[in-house]
Amino acid sequence: MKTINLKGLEMNVYEEQLENGLNVYMIPYENKKNYFISYATYYGSDVVEFSPSAKETIKPPLGIAHFLEHKMFEQESGIDPFTFFSESGTDSNASTSFDSTQYICYGTKHFGNNLRYLLSFVNSPYYTDENVEKEKGIIAEELNMYEDMPDFKLDMGIRECVYKNHPRRIDIGGSVEEIYKITKEDLYHCYENFYVPNNMFVLIVGSFDKEEALRIIQDELGKKKKKTLPKITKVKEPIKVNEKELTMKATVEIPKVAIGLKVPTKDLELKDFELDLYLSMLSTILFGSSSAFKERVRESKIVNSIYTEWEKIEDFRTFYLTASTIDPDQFIKEVKKELSDHKVTEKDFNRIKKVWIASEVRMIDNIDATVSNMYDDIIKYHGIIPNKIDKIKAMKLKKLQDLIEKIDFTNISTVKMVQKKK
Repeated sequence: MKTINLKGLEMNVYEEQLENGLNVYMIPYENKKNYFISYATYYGSDVVEFSPSAKETIKPPLGIAHFLEHKMFEQESGIDPFTFFSESGTDSNASTSFDSTQYICYGTKHFGNNLRYLLSFVNSPYYTDENVEKEKGIIAEELNMYEDMPDFKLDMGIRECVYKNHPRRIDIGGSVEEIYKITKEDLYHCYENFYVPNNMFVLIVGSFDKEEALRIIQDELGKKKKKTLPKITKVKEPIKVNEKELTMKATVEIPKVAIGLKVPTKDLELKDFELDLYLSMLSTILFGSSSAFKERVRESKIVNSIYTEWEKIEDFRTFYLTASTIDPDQFIKEVKKELSDHKVTEKDFNRIKKVWIASEVRMIDNIDATVSNMYDDIIKYHGIIPNKIDKIKAMKLKKLQDLIEKIDFTNISTVKMVQKKK
């Protein structure tokens, strides 16, 4: 078992790779009573076409990763996993994203039994014509429900404007039309190609015994065979945004705005994690909670809250900014001005570095925050980043300024969502 010291945090991550390629990450706490277990696969809605062999290409209906996640909770034994976990006072759930699917349980008791059961039911797919057909109506209802949510429609609107070909422009759940095409054979094809040990990992954080955990994982998963992973068809995405502007109408009291900045990474000359640090620094200086921009738009009373995030896909990073605003046109104008000026000062740069380091130290005492942080690292970078604090300390203003010079800040899409006329 490999010990990874999280530098500056007085915490260790214990990592083990089974012979079949499954990675296990464990962070035991001595001063906590609860635990969190995630069993995940690097398979999400981004995979729209793949080739298990040179002679075979599979293009399943859109939304199948999410559909498959739903169907894992129907077991041939008839035992409902939610019921199993709730009987021991344990919570459970699952989620599908663009780039992964995870099955989780979290509680304070019966760690061994719950870990064993979680691994067991995710490794016991049970798809029949009948239960697949039944699920279609359930998921169709869920998809229709999302269509009535303004924030969801805004998110999909900006994605469709930013991306021309990439699956990130498609709802994770697919569409009603697509999910009604799904067959049990489709589900088994995807499960058998992506729910394999060398494409999955287990992450455990909290109060547990690491030797017991590893023994259970070895018992449950050690005999599973490594499999050659299919070749995922890559989608060619143009550098420029797909559409510059879009106006949507919905039932909203206050108009909403979404802005997307599409940044090709080919010539940025920074490795993944370091690139994400510097891009995050840029957006924090420009639009963070203590930025001059945020103070300016609050004083003008055109907006109260702003949400920002960076998205990582192959060959690109995309920055999203969303807000509710009484004056969408003025707000968009203010954002474009800030992107055009993109001024960064050494004072702001050093202040944010200190804030980030303090945040890393605080985070490690919170199990939920640690899980989220570690899971994101594993998905984005296929492993734990052990020296984040050192990397933050090593950041240089000149490096950020050089990066800024290579970004086309006019490569943006804007979406306005306004009140639908009655």
